[in-house]
Amino acid sequence: MTINQKRSTLALLALAVSAFAIGTTEFISVGLLPLISEDLQVSLRAAGLTVSLYALGVTIGAPILTSLTSSLSRKTLLMWIMLIFIIGNSLAAASSSIEVLLIARIVSAFSHGLFMSIGSTIAADLVPANRRASAISIMFSGLTVATVTGVPLGTFIGQLWGWRTAFVAIVIVGVLAFIANMLLIPGDLRKGARSSFKDQLQLVKNGRLLLLFAITALGYGGTFVVFTYLSPLLQQITGFKSGTVTVILLVYGIAIALGNMIGGKLANRNPIVALFYMFMVQAVVLVILTFTAPFKIIGLVTIIAMGLLHFMNVPGLQVYVVMLAERFVPRAVDVASAINIAAFNAGIAIGAYLGGIIAASIGLIHTTWIGALMVLGAVLLSGWSMALERKDQKGSQKAA
Repeated sequence: MTINQKRSTLALLALAVSAFAIGTTEFISVGLLPLISEDLQVSLRAAGLTVSLYALGVTIGAPILTSLTSSLSRKTLLMWIMLIFIIGNSLAAASSSIEVLLIARIVSAFSHGLFMSIGSTIAADLVPANRRASAISIMFSGLTVATVTGVPLGTFIGQLWGWRTAFVAIVIVGVLAFIANMLLIPGDLRKGARSSFKDQLQLVKNGRLLLLFAITALGYGGTFVVFTYLSPLLQQITGFKSGTVTVILLVYGIAIALGNMIGGKLANRNPIVALFYMFMVQAVVLVILTFTAPFKIIGLVTIIAMGLLHFMNVPGLQVYVVMLAERFVPRAVDVASAINIAAFNAGIAIGAYLGGIIAASIGLIHTTWIGALMVLGAVLLSGWSMALERKDQKGSQKAA
């Protein structure tokens, strides 16, 4: 391994540590929903707003804040991002009402959106073009490791010492991530290209990018119809005890980590083709879960399969948005990445909110097949995007 390769690896690890902190706080509420609901004396649906409003904060904050901060040094920006993260989670740890907790979640969400948008482009810049999806998957491995260890551990801490203690632990992780950024991220990172309003308008007017943003929201968000309420589903439908649910979340996280690595490798050559087949399998698994969830063994196997597919699409979606932005709006690649992060979180917000309505009206079990319908939308749109790519390739071959 050359010196440059070692430096890029260390930088990617720093990004992964930060993603771990941010990933833990994003999904921690999933395991803590019953505890928050009971302690603050609010409904499960109201507690679920800690997931959906967080995602909404990322959706709104990511493109706006990325655009406003594009002229800043990326390392300086990363340091500010982690400070905001620490402040938001400190406020969550001190919350005594659902209103304060929701404000804290939105503050934390602003740091999330900024980090994920610039983190993806930094990761892509650190390696050769043919390794971009793998580099982004290394950065996103922090999110998957958070799901493997951070979320189950946070749930365990919450069950032992209260949900606020889980947020205190997240603050500690945030401080460690701040130090990792300070020591490992190179200071000579290129600044993001300052995009004009005209460039940004081109992004939202470009049909190919809009198509991808819709794919991201539907394909990634569909699983969150189920995942947001996975803890109560496992307890009420499948019949597992709360302690066992913590272990299942750990296994689910391991499946996510494996899926993320597999997804990065599959998407290196042709991301949109890989995405089409990933979403197809994902939709099928969610439909199957409708019938297997009431049974412990086969239900658990299906849930692990859902975990394997949960993050598998993320590297492909992020590398594909960078590819499309470089082709159509090269001056606004960072903002395009930010809008795609917003699309991820729009999907989470829609999925979590829809899951809450379904759980409260027709029952938790129905979150599965309705989530599958969202993912099926991504299958259809991916097929359309794939056809447009083939048309582009034929056009370029004729021109050559």
